[in-house]
Amino acid sequence: MERTDIEVLQKAFPKGSTAFTNVVHVSRSGMYRHISVHKPHIEKGEAVSMQNYSAYIARVLGRSFKAKNYAVGVGGCGMDMGFELIYNLSAKLYGDGYAIKQEWI
Repeated sequence: MERTDIEVLQKAFPKGSTAFTNVVHVSRSGMYRHISVHKPHIEKGEAVSMQNYSAYIARVLGRSFKAKNYAVGVGGCGMDMGFELIYNLSAKLYGDGYAIKQEWI
């Protein structure tokens, strides 16, 4: 049985976990950006790589996915857009915008 995108994201980002965001592109106007979302892959208690979950997140939130830089398209400005992205993801997955934490890398 294939897992749905929501199931993949709930396993990767359980309540209380942290999603790491990175702005990889900003439009000239500053009103649109591409943000990638990562989670550390841990082996033997140490982070060995960062796994990118941007494609799953784009599908779940109905946002554009930018394959060129493997990131979610996010429009708007005037606030922390990484926080906005993870808040909406958390609300979609758990009905609580604060269930997943966000940090910049």
